[in-house]
Amino acid sequence: MASFGTGSVDWQERINWQRMREYRVERARESMRKHGLGAILCMYDENIRYITSTLTPGWNRLKPGLRYAVLVEGREPILFEQGDIGIHVEKHSPWIPKENVRHSFSWIKGAAGPASEMQVTKFVKALLEALEEAGVRDQPLGVDFIDINMIRAFERAHISWTDGMTPMMEARAVKNRDEHEAMRIVGAIGDALHYEFSKFLKPGLTENQVTAFGMKYLYDIPGMEDVEDIIVSSGPNAWPNWRNFSDRIIRPGEIVIIDLAALTWNGFKSCYYRTYCVGGKPTAEHKQYYDIALGWLNDSIAAVRPGATTADIASRWPSAMEIWGYADEDQAAANLWGHGLGLAQYDMPVISRIWSLDYPQEIQQGMVFALETQHGKVHEFGVRIEEMIIVQEDGPELITTFPVSEITVAG
Repeated sequence: MASFGTGSVDWQERINWQRMREYRVERARESMRKHGLGAILCMYDENIRYITSTLTPGWNRLKPGLRYAVLVEGREPILFEQGDIGIHVEKHSPWIPKENVRHSFSWIKGAAGPASEMQVTKFVKALLEALEEAGVRDQPLGVDFIDINMIRAFERAHISWTDGMTPMMEARAVKNRDEHEAMRIVGAIGDALHYEFSKFLKPGLTENQVTAFGMKYLYDIPGMEDVEDIIVSSGPNAWPNWRNFSDRIIRPGEIVIIDLAALTWNGFKSCYYRTYCVGGKPTAEHKQYYDIALGWLNDSIAAVRPGATTADIASRWPSAMEIWGYADEDQAAANLWGHGLGLAQYDMPVISRIWSLDYPQEIQQGMVFALETQHGKVHEFGVRIEEMIIVQEDGPELITTFPVSEITVAG
C-alpha cells in the first residue's frame, strides 16, 4: 500500500523513479520486439514521456510533431525536442545522453504547402540518420502518428512504416509497483478534493466557480503538472452529461456531477466522478436512478480479475438501446465506460459495449483503469459515479475512497 507521501525522503523508499524509468523503456522494447519493429517513432506526448521521462510545456503536448522521440534496440532513446528546450533537458534529465538530445524539425500546426514540404524533408533526413546510426534503417518503423506529408516523404525515402501506437499502448497497459504507487497518490488527491467539494458546494455558485475552486486546490499540490479538466454538470446539464462546465447557476436541491478529469500528478492522470445534491435532499427519483447506476458500477467491478476479459466487464452493463432507447451503442459512447489510466487518460484497456463484446481484451495483473456509469432523465437531472482500480492478483484494488454508496448531500 502507498505511503501517500508526495515528496522524496531519505528515510523511506516511496516511488523509485529510476526503477520506473528503466521498467518503462524495457516494456517499450519488449513490445517493439513482439511486433517485429526496428524502431518506434513517438510523436504523442504520453509515448514520448513513457520512453524518455521528460516533461514538456502544456502548449506542446497536444501538437504531435513539435517534439518526438525514437526508440531503437540497444540504445538510449533519442529525443528531438522543440526549439532550444533541449538545453533544459540536458540539465534536468541526465539519464538521456547529451548526444541523444536533439532539436526537432516541425511543420504540423505551423507550416503548410512548400514550407511543410521543406520541414518534413529535414525531419526525415534527421530520422534516417538516427535509424542508420542504430543499424535499423531497413527494418519496419512503428509510428504512433502519421500525416499526409509524412506518408509522401516516407515513400520517397523508402521507409517501411507501420502501426506503432498499438505496441506503445500494449507497453503502457501494465504498470510496475512505482506506477501503482503514483496512481494511489492520484487517487488520494482526488479523495481529498471531492471532500473539499462536499464542503464548498452551495446554491448560487456557478459551474465555473466550482471548477475554478478545484483548479486552485489542485495547483497548490506539489507535483501537480496539469489539470486538463474538471467537469461540473448541474441540473439539466447532467443528462445527457454535457461533460463541460459553464456559467450556469446551481439551484437548491439540484444534482451536480463532478469529474476530476485528468488531474496530472508527475505525469499520472485521474478520472474520478462523484454525484452531489446541493442545498437540499435528493428525491426518491434521484435515489432510484443513482442506485441503478451504482448497481451497474458494482457489477462491473465484481468482474475485474486477471484472466477475465473486457467483454466480461462490458456485459455487466445494459445496452444503450434497451436502457435509453438509443439507435446504437455508439450514441452512448463514454456513458457506460472503462478506460486505462497512466500517462494518458486512455491507456489500455478501453471498455465499452461498442467493441468489447466482439473484440475482448484480456485483463492483466498490474493494469490500472477507471470504470464509470451514469443514468438520468433528459434535461432534468443525471447521476454519474466512477472508481479507479489497480488489477491485483486477487482482484480489484480500489484507489478511490470518497463515499459512493449514496448521493453526497452538500451545502
